[in-house]
Amino acid sequence: MPKGTNSRAAERLFRNARLATLAPGLPGLGLVDKGAIAVKNGRIAYAGPEADLPAALKNGEITDVGGRWVTPGLIDCHTHLIYAGNRAHEFELRLRGAGYEEIARAGGGIVSTVKHSREADQAELVRQSLPRLDALIAEGATTVEVKSGYGLDLENEAKALRAARQLGEERPVTIRTTFLGAHAMPVEAKGDKRAYIDSIVNVMLPAIAKENLADAVDAFCEGIAFSPEEVTRVFEAAAAHKLPVKLHADQLSNLRGAMLAAKFKALSADHLEHTDEAGVAAMAKAGTVAVLLPGAFYFMRDTRQPPIALFRQYGVSMAVSTDSNPGTSPLTSILMSMNLAATLFRLSVDECIAGVTREAARALGMSDEIGTLETGKSADLAIWDIDRPAELVYRMGFNPLHARVWRGQ
Repeated sequence: MPKGTNSRAAERLFRNARLATLAPGLPGLGLVDKGAIAVKNGRIAYAGPEADLPAALKNGEITDVGGRWVTPGLIDCHTHLIYAGNRAHEFELRLRGAGYEEIARAGGGIVSTVKHSREADQAELVRQSLPRLDALIAEGATTVEVKSGYGLDLENEAKALRAARQLGEERPVTIRTTFLGAHAMPVEAKGDKRAYIDSIVNVMLPAIAKENLADAVDAFCEGIAFSPEEVTRVFEAAAAHKLPVKLHADQLSNLRGAMLAAKFKALSADHLEHTDEAGVAAMAKAGTVAVLLPGAFYFMRDTRQPPIALFRQYGVSMAVSTDSNPGTSPLTSILMSMNLAATLFRLSVDECIAGVTREAARALGMSDEIGTLETGKSADLAIWDIDRPAELVYRMGFNPLHARVWRGQ
């Protein structure tokens, strides 16, 4: 267990706590029954048994947790929070039997949200997106990834990324932004994918990188979106700008997206319902995290599950996220995502909780900063009114959050 060695007093001490540290090297969730967390300069100076707390860290403002459970702050590592309007009408069509591809090819789907999002200015995008972010924060989220992808030209993609950055100024939460220009084809491209990829590689990505608007680059590799060859061009351009990549992979078919993500040592490959064993093996070798999105699986009434047994067999890290978006996963509950991952994908309680903390941090390339209760990491905590960690996964439509701590506050 990491121990604080700083000789100066802590600013704040959380004591009388039960900890789920998620620290690597410890069994299960890294549980500590009678624990304490000392915070200094917004970072964890100590996390472990209260009996072992260094004397120098015992003087700070004390918060008696009252025997409650404390986990790392939750991390939603795959969202599309920034958009305008909604697609409730498509939901009605889907209930009548229309499929995802049918709706998309008829001008619905992503392109429909693009229209509304282009019409909104940055302030309006922020106004409409804040309630979605607030719902996540209310359930203990301290870090949220936000993708663009509903602009599909430089002006509107940059607007969306600036709006995402603004979310982090409006609320006490860490926002990570991802450029998803290769999400769909804009109407004005008239089906010319080569020209549109040219615009991403030669216009959008250089400008977005220059303004430092994105922490990563993503793409949608699918028959109704972009081919592996087209995604390769985007990822090569991302590498030239020293930006890590992520990939929407193998959701509707197996285009070897997982293998493509692994080839570029992607932070994560997401969805993965159709990934085969070769793709899983490649991900394991590359250290690419599998991000499971059970909200989309549920909402789309899919029947083919991601290869969970293979991920376990090959030791692929599994994160869990909401995939919050207007068309295929209008979900803003990270707690419900855990329940869905357990009930639909048969993840264990430990896997679900790790999936929204430690493994989600890995999926964002932030393992050194967040995701576990360890010395030196950001003091992002969630304090829960529960008797055991399993309650976080077991309950549906119930929020047991007692308090949320972000960077020590």
